[in-house]
Amino acid sequence: MRVVHRRPATVRCLTALTLGMLALTGCSTDDGPAAATASGTSAAPAPSPDRTAPSTTPTGTAPSGTKPSGTGARWAGTKQFVQIDDARTADGRTYLSVRPAQKKPHPQFEAWVIVPGEGPYTEVSMTGDAQVLLSVPLGDAKHPASYAQADFVGRLTARPSSDRALLGYDLSFDGEGRVTRVQSLYTP
Repeated sequence: MRVVHRRPATVRCLTALTLGMLALTGCSTDDGPAAATASGTSAAPAPSPDRTAPSTTPTGTAPSGTKPSGTGARWAGTKQFVQIDDARTADGRTYLSVRPAQKKPHPQFEAWVIVPGEGPYTEVSMTGDAQVLLSVPLGDAKHPASYAQADFVGRLTARPSSDRALLGYDLSFDGEGRVTRVQSLYTP
């Protein structure tokens, strides 16, 4: 009597399926920002080969004392979660000095915990009609309310830089890498 084993065919089929899945996922074993970006979430851009800043093109001029590093064009058409270190108005336009960060739900409150990013800040410009929504502690209430860009710049720059590191913002970018919407996260 002859017994037929289908094991080799099954093994070949499973091997082909596994290799196909690895090819679709990019074979990434890194759970860092590159993996988050590949999955479609907001994350830090990859650093440039010289490690000075993310490798993209600028949308504004750099503030004095910093090099233009230009992540604006890379973020074109996306939404990013960032920290904002500084803001200024020049030539009728508002500029923000930003760096990618992470947000996590607060374990005890209905709020967010900001996980600071690393690396240099990059300056991006805002469109003239960009919407600014602020909540506590930068705004006056727990729920986001609309503010003028000049009011936002004044409120942000009035805070000590140590406080600014604890704040996080969702930024939306247009197709040219300019900020069209700023929304601060409620933090206790």
